[in-house]
Amino acid sequence: MTKKIVFTGGGSAGHVSVNAAIIPEFLKNDWDVTYIGSKKGIEKNIIETEFPEVRYETISVGKFRRYLSVENMKDPFRVIKGIFDARKILKKTKPDFIFSKGGFVSVPVVLAGRMLRIPIAIHESDYTPGLANKIAMPLASKIFTTFQETEKELPKEKAMYLGAVLRDGIFTGNASAGKAFCGFTNNKPVLLVMGGSLGAVKINNLITDNLDALLKDYQIIHICGKGNVKSELKQRGYAPFEFVHEELFDLLAAADVVVSRAGSNSIFEFLGLQKPMLLIPLSANASRGDQILNASSFEKQGFCKVLQEEELNDRIFNATLADLLKKSDEYQEKMRQKRPFKTAAEMYELLLKVMAAKK
Repeated sequence: MTKKIVFTGGGSAGHVSVNAAIIPEFLKNDWDVTYIGSKKGIEKNIIETEFPEVRYETISVGKFRRYLSVENMKDPFRVIKGIFDARKILKKTKPDFIFSKGGFVSVPVVLAGRMLRIPIAIHESDYTPGLANKIAMPLASKIFTTFQETEKELPKEKAMYLGAVLRDGIFTGNASAGKAFCGFTNNKPVLLVMGGSLGAVKINNLITDNLDALLKDYQIIHICGKGNVKSELKQRGYAPFEFVHEELFDLLAAADVVVSRAGSNSIFEFLGLQKPMLLIPLSANASRGDQILNASSFEKQGFCKVLQEEELNDRIFNATLADLLKKSDEYQEKMRQKRPFKTAAEMYELLLKVMAAKK
């Protein structure tokens, strides 16, 4: 009989990246793969672009807001419809188990899966679980955590710390190809700036407003999000992109130091590649504070420097960046002492072993 799995998760690139890392392993081993996502979420574009052989099914999605909004009155009905949508898909698909990465779209799928007694694995990337995963965790058969501290806060019989799950391609990047793609030389260190899947206004402005000073010391790769490339600033030594696909691994290999938000998946990839990093987490005013905790955990372990958005200015940024580059050997040595991640192939084998025991 054909082995079947359903993946779910979406709303941000972070809620899709682990799924995208391990889906190839299931396809390679002849699994029938279905992805349940929203009609307009980022997950639809990622999955349909990268995995045309995967069946993509859509459901109704409600957002669990932490603030007052008229939409809050409609969302319970959207979630209920989403449960019925997901139940119909799962009854038709009959998966051996469900793998959920979180995000609002995952909640109806997990609820429907529990109703149908389908084993459910959840992966939590952040230091503290998001609201969607908090709702889903009591219904899960197994909960995998990226941070060791997270495992301690969850039921012992369900939780398993495994570290991050990294895409296999992350280790295949070619630094020379990355520099050639940007028209760079070997004369100056390469600074890679990443603001997340949608970019980051404050980080983007910090770079563009300070560009002349930065270009004296660095060559800059700037991944700044859709619609944020300022073509008038393009010049030798500065390579801005809205986003990159297959070139990303080469650009990461070319980087001597990274400036980034503190989304879990990204920072663990930098850790796996031993890239000294300056993390600027999304502030508590604009999030639930998960990135602040992620960055703090890495800083305590000596993997990075951290600047909060509230303290950002050109002088502090430039000085912190210079100090990070100066001490890059020390940071890389700290990172070499750890291997807090699984490859996609290792995660595939672990999933099969753990979920077989849950049947």
